[in-house]
Amino acid sequence: MARHLLGRLGHLVLVLWVVTTLTFVMFRLMPGDPTLNFLSPSFSQETRAALLKGFGLDRSLGEQYLIYLRNLLHGELGQSFLQGKSVVALLAEALPNTIILTLVSLCAAYAFGIVAGAFLAFRRGGVVEAVAIPSALATRAAPEFWLGMLLLAGLAFQTGLFPTGGALSPGAEAGSFGAMLISRDYWWHLILPALTLTLYLQGLPLLLMRATMLEVLNDEFIVMARMKGLSRWSVVMRHAARNALLPVATAFALGLGASVGGNVVVETVFAWPGIGRVLVQAVQSADYPLAQGAFLLIAFVLVVMNTVADLAYAALDPRVSVGAQR
Repeated sequence: MARHLLGRLGHLVLVLWVVTTLTFVMFRLMPGDPTLNFLSPSFSQETRAALLKGFGLDRSLGEQYLIYLRNLLHGELGQSFLQGKSVVALLAEALPNTIILTLVSLCAAYAFGIVAGAFLAFRRGGVVEAVAIPSALATRAAPEFWLGMLLLAGLAFQTGLFPTGGALSPGAEAGSFGAMLISRDYWWHLILPALTLTLYLQGLPLLLMRATMLEVLNDEFIVMARMKGLSRWSVVMRHAARNALLPVATAFALGLGASVGGNVVVETVFAWPGIGRVLVQAVQSADYPLAQGAFLLIAFVLVVMNTVADLAYAALDPRVSVGAQR
C-alpha cells in the first residue's frame, strides 16, 4: 500500500509539472498583447517597452519559465497584469464560490442519482424506467450552457422568480465570506447555477447505480438475504445498495475534481464569481499570471481528486492494490 501511495504521489508531481509547463507556453504563444489593456495605440514604443519590462515579459521565454518555476516553488503565482493584485489573493476570493457551487450540485445530483438508480433497479422494466432512462441520458448529453439558458429564460427572465446572475443583488455588500455564506440573497442566487449543474450531473450516478445494482442483485449474498425472509425493500436498500455504492463513491471523487474545472461554462452563463469565470476573464484580457494560476489550480484539484479516488478504491477493494503489486 505504501509503495502504491508513493507511486501515485510521484505521478501527481509529474502531471502537475507537465501541466505547469504546457500552461506557461500555451498562454505566451496564444494571440493577444497584455499591454493593449493599458495603452492606447498612440503611445510610443518606449512606453510599451517599459510596461513589458514591468510585467517581466522583456526577458526570453526560457528566463521567464525559470523565474516562474522558482516563484511557484515558493508559493508565489505573481501579480495580475490587469488588476494589480496577487494572483493567490484573487484565486482565494473566487475558490470558495466554486467549491460551494460544486459541492451543492454534486451532493444533490448524487443523492438523487443513488436513490433513483436503486429504485429503477428495484422496479426494472416498468413505465417509470422507460421514461427515466431517456430523460437522464438527455440531460447528460445536453450542453451545460443550453440547460442554463433554458432555466434563465423560464425561471428568471420570464417569471422573475430567480435572479439572472451574480452572487448578490445589485447594491448588496458582500462583507466577509462567512457573512455572505449565511445570507439568503447568496443562496437565492446559487439556486439556478446549482440546479443547472445538478441536472447535468445526475445522469452518471443514476445510470451507474442502476447498472451496479442489477449486477449485485444476482450475487449469492442477496439470494441468502431473500432466503432469510427479509423484505424486498430491506434486501435492496440495506444489502444490495450498500455494496453497489463503491463505483458511485469513486465517481463522486472524480466528479468533484472535474466539476471544479467544468464549472467554467455555468459560471460564465450565470456570472457566478468563481474560478471558471476568473479564468475566462483572464484569457480574454491576456492576463498571463492570473490565467496560469487559475488553470494550474483547476489542474491541481483534478489531479488530486483522481489520486484520492484511486487510493480510496484501493482501500475499499483490496483486490485493486493486490493487482497493482502483481
